[in-house]
Amino acid sequence: MHVLIVEDEPEMAGLLSRGLKEEQYEVSVAGDGRAALELSASADFDVILLDVMLPLVNGLEVAKQLRGREQGTPVLMLTARDALSDVVKGLDAGADDYLTKPFSFLELLARIRALVRRKEFRRKNVLEVEDLVLDLTSHRTFRRGTEIHLSLTEFRLLEILARNSCRTVSRHELLSSVWGNGREVTENTLDAFVRLLRKKVDQHCDAKLIHTHRGFGYSVAPAKIQ
Repeated sequence: MHVLIVEDEPEMAGLLSRGLKEEQYEVSVAGDGRAALELSASADFDVILLDVMLPLVNGLEVAKQLRGREQGTPVLMLTARDALSDVVKGLDAGADDYLTKPFSFLELLARIRALVRRKEFRRKNVLEVEDLVLDLTSHRTFRRGTEIHLSLTEFRLLEILARNSCRTVSRHELLSSVWGNGREVTENTLDAFVRLLRKKVDQHCDAKLIHTHRGFGYSVAPAKIQ
């Protein structure tokens, strides 16, 4: 597991780094907000420990920029400020959790483990194809970070296509999976729902994700510029 420590106080950064390495974590350290943004863009971290008071770019702005990139790495904000307003600012900026200095190292480890579990849960319950995201828990759909409002049937159809990304799903398979073998639903109904999906998912995007394979079925595949 790879942790990024963003801390401008060398003593604190050293203590955190040594402690995490003893727990078999891989550790990288950034001494300011700008370095943190550069490192997070070039490497894949499991958790970011982010101090609030940082030179060049403060921790709140770092969190905002990470979320602006739609980067899903969990952020645990570390700060000496414990006022409710400061906690709210940190969470609103994009932090996933908040720990006030001084803190127990055992509590820090527990918070890290909890964030990683949450990340793994999200990973298992989210489908992604390019910039299309389906949250299987909340039944919400996003394209380029903007929510797309789908009916349950539309969501189910899109989910099946996304689960089989890059493979053409036959009409028969789609009809059976979405509506069940016991219901009499025509292929015209399927085509109508695909048209609705296209209008909602692809209409305002140059890169189209939903593709027709005439005489066989449909696919959701990496975008093709049309």
